[in-house]
Parts: sequence; structure tokens; C-alpha cells
Amino acid sequence: MRGLSWDDPYRIRTWQELVSWVNEIGFLPLFANDITGFSAEEHVSTDYWWTGDKEQDPWEWREIIAASHKVAYGKFFGGKAGFISKEWLPYFANYRRYGYDFDSRYEDGLATYREKVIMDYYIGEDGEGDMLWKQDAILSTELKKMAGFGKGGLKNYPGIITGLQMQLYLVITDFQRRKNKKGAEYGMSVSVMFPPETIWGYDLVTSAYSEEPAESWQRIVDHVKKLYPDSTESALNGLIGKKPID
Repeated sequence: MRGLSWDDPYRIRTWQELVSWVNEIGFLPLFANDITGFSAEEHVSTDYWWTGDKEQDPWEWREIIAASHKVAYGKFFGGKAGFISKEWLPYFANYRRYGYDFDSRYEDGLATYREKVIMDYYIGEDGEGDMLWKQDAILSTELKKMAGFGKGGLKNYPGIITGLQMQLYLVITDFQRRKNKKGAEYGMSVSVMFPPETIWGYDLVTSAYSEEPAESWQRIVDHVKKLYPDSTESALNGLIGKKPID
């Protein structure tokens, strides 16, 4: 693990400090990558990862931050985890979605059936045919079964879920433990996902739809280059993605 020493004055010490930094710089991968310094990992101590200490463990912080809804959390950077502030979320959504809401994307043949069977658990229509954002929390392990993935069913559930997060159609909003028939919790925490519109509202999430996806992409890339001038094109493409074709 990369990181700072316990006594380093620049070390991030709490999940609240991490949220503040995400809001300050706009977006941030969780783990170290090909852009030096552009991660939460490199700015926290290496001592407490995966210890279960909610006060000090960055792995625990990600659960607290996801549930706080202060910033978005999910697999946003090259299929790996990270955070996006509410200020920058619309630009990522516009670029990654090519300006499409999911229903329109599917109608135009740009989304797959496997993506649709998952999104149907989150998006519906009201009695007048308008989009309806469902509020029922579903553990990702339950969603896999409900949507028909697994042995003898649809394939590549992890890949489809990651793809929907990369496109900002889903974000991780909480972590919960599974319960047995007696209601007792067991095992590791499991993610709960929702469309970002359910958490922060349709108007905020889609507020950058007025600009071309390529403009949003350029805005994001220019911001990273400003923060990290030594960023290479290959590193940017790996984390942010390639420029969309007009």
C-alpha cells in the first residue's frame, strides 16, 4: 500500500476530512493508480487498512461515506472504486451516458437486455407514463438472484453492475449485512445501489445534459491535468475514459 506516515501533518485522519478533500478537488479514485497522488490511498496511513476500525480504517470509511450521500461512491475510475462530488457528478453522468437517460438508451439499442433487467428494479413509470424512481433498497447479492443471474441464468453479473456504475446509472449508497431466517445479521457487508437521481434528484444529475458529452469529458480531463500536470494520456484514458465520438 502507498500512503503517508502516521505523523505526517498532511495525512487525512477521518472520513469527514476525506469527504472535504473530495469536494475540494472534485473527484478521487480510492486506490493508487498511474497518476501519482491521485487517490485516497496515497493520503492516508497504511497502518489501519482492513482492520475494521471505523475511526481509522479507510476501507470502513468508504462505507460510511457511501451511506452519508455527501458525495457519490462507486466504481467510476477504470472499473475501480472512487468518489465524485455533487458538483462534478453531472459532468461524469453526461459524458459517460452520452446524454442518455437509461430508458432512452435502451430504446435506441445502446443498452443490453442484461443491463435492463437490473435497471428495471430501480426505474419504472407512474400512471401517466412518466419516469418513476423506485425507493426499495436491495442488497446486491439479492439483486443478482432477482434479476436472474447465476448458475443456469444470465452471465457476468459483476461486469454488468460495474458497467452501470461506470455509466453513472447506479451508485453505491449504503452497505448492509445479510440476515438469516431468524433476522440475525451475518457475513460481510454487501453493497446497496440506487440511481443517483434517487439520491440527489433528476435535475442535479442531468444538469450538464445541455453540453456535448465531449465537452464534459474535456472538462474532466482538463481538471485532472490542472491538478496533476504530469498525467499521461494513457493514464487519463485508463481512469477517465477516452474522448467520446461526436
